[in-house]
Amino acid sequence: MKKRTHLLKVLIACSFLVAINQSLYAQKPAPSLSFTISMPAPATHRYHVVFRCEGIMKDTAEFKMPAWMPGYYQLLNYADNVENFNVSTSSGKPLSWEKSSRNGWKVQTGKSPLLIISYDVKATSSFVASNYIDESRGFIAPTGLFLYPTGFINHPVTVKIEPYSKWTTVATGLEKVKNKPNTFIAPDYDVLFDAPILMGNLESFPSFLVKNIPHYFLAYKPDSFDRKLFMNDLKKIVTAASDIIGDIPYKNYTFLGTGPGGGGIEHLNSAAVAFTGGELNDAKNKIRTYNFLAHEYFHHYNVKRIRPIELGPFDYDNGSKTKMLWLSEGITVYYEYIILKRAGLTTNTEVLTAFQSSIKEYESKPGRNFQTPAEASYSTWDDGPFGRTGDEVNKTISPYDKGPLLGMLLDFKIRHETKNKKSLDDVMRLLYNKYYKAKGRGFTEEEFKTECEKIAGATLSDFFDYIYTLKTVDYPTYLGYAGLTIDTATHDVPGAWLGTGVRDRNDTLWATNVDYQSPAWDAGLRNRKAILKVNGNTVNAKAFNELLASSNSGDKIKVLFITSSGVKEEVITLGTKQQRNYTIMPVAKPDALQSRILKSWYGEKY
Repeated sequence: MKKRTHLLKVLIACSFLVAINQSLYAQKPAPSLSFTISMPAPATHRYHVVFRCEGIMKDTAEFKMPAWMPGYYQLLNYADNVENFNVSTSSGKPLSWEKSSRNGWKVQTGKSPLLIISYDVKATSSFVASNYIDESRGFIAPTGLFLYPTGFINHPVTVKIEPYSKWTTVATGLEKVKNKPNTFIAPDYDVLFDAPILMGNLESFPSFLVKNIPHYFLAYKPDSFDRKLFMNDLKKIVTAASDIIGDIPYKNYTFLGTGPGGGGIEHLNSAAVAFTGGELNDAKNKIRTYNFLAHEYFHHYNVKRIRPIELGPFDYDNGSKTKMLWLSEGITVYYEYIILKRAGLTTNTEVLTAFQSSIKEYESKPGRNFQTPAEASYSTWDDGPFGRTGDEVNKTISPYDKGPLLGMLLDFKIRHETKNKKSLDDVMRLLYNKYYKAKGRGFTEEEFKTECEKIAGATLSDFFDYIYTLKTVDYPTYLGYAGLTIDTATHDVPGAWLGTGVRDRNDTLWATNVDYQSPAWDAGLRNRKAILKVNGNTVNAKAFNELLASSNSGDKIKVLFITSSGVKEEVITLGTKQQRNYTIMPVAKPDALQSRILKSWYGEKY
């Protein structure tokens, strides 16, 4: 009896302690992170941000702003645009802080349960990777606006937008909070950073469904064009692209047309694209726009989900370097051409012409003799997305340059080795299902090579040499798999060749696009340098071009021009330009396998 009484007392005591611990735990606030974004004076090009951080409970806490945006592989140093940074407690007591790095702030919190951080963000760059605001519209590039507490990158975040009073619309791919206007929630910062926000008096085009999933297009000041026809074509693009993978991984998708400018950046369920719509009234510009939209849309598969292992988790401080941007960016260019053809928006001839132009553009760049696609991918953080500038531009290529032709070569090779039973589409589907859906991660370079070879059922070392070495591409063999020929012969271009374009600006003649190792280049003339006199005379662009048109190879001209070290005069001997056209044509009598490969590649029945 005594033992039972003692045991009962022990159990009661333990229960009491557990209850106390649970009570104390309940009193500790769960972490809560929320932003309020306002724009009381948009003409000043400033956003005002209030960030409420509850439940961090540390003596010191570090807050950071990413230095770049995934999808644009350059450091943009967003934190340089932050102004009027302040931190206080819920009672308004100021807290001390210091810059811990170029993009970090360390706050002495004193374990305050609630921190209120306020700051302004200068937003003057109208670009899809930058913040912008004026009285007509606002665009939020989230990596350049939202802070994150170190260690809380995987925590949910709420965002409330208080738009300018004269605006009607806030558009984003973020999930809306029910019954709270212009309030959104992200399950973590990766999703928040991947969801741009466009605001203003936006026009919403007719939405469409693909596999019962809604797709929207909202645009700032679109021009006059046929909205219904455009959205019907866009539906064809989305359908053709999603059919390649066989799955749509989002609940809805939003195209954000940011207005005039340049560029587009892909996101998990949205794309921010420079768009006015006026280009849709011209046949060539229309196809160019459709290619652009297909590219950004297909990126939600290829790079956002089908991704090199280095691209997630992201290094928001330093950038995430990979040798596979040729795959993420260049192969996406390949698929933009394929998607338009399978959507019925281009013809067989047009798709061959697109690849012909892509090959010619790559082969005309001297950088192909100096830099491999793998090196270009890794070096883009230093070289820029389109290679280096100045004289060094001739020593680099862009990850975009060789990718389209690599996609075509790999696709034809796999089709040939498998008797057209498999294709590059099968590789993309496997990567999506095996690595993104099943393993929740990206893939390594070796894993990509292994999966390609498994599907091909053959070694692909010869193909992968085109990625990691400077080996000359054997176009005839690879295109021959699909019953195509390509003209790789060198042709002399009629007329005299100096090797520079020219244009007039402010009564001065300027050199443009000086060809590497051309007579002009060898004489020391460089791009964006003034040409003062030709044969002793001041000339404009029209007279300059007429002089060249009337000259012959071997003729000499005397040119006075500006260099980086001063004025220089050279007697230049005109030459003969040689070039390859890379014209692609179907062979006259393809065999049965070649015919099947080409027709299925076009998306046609055979």
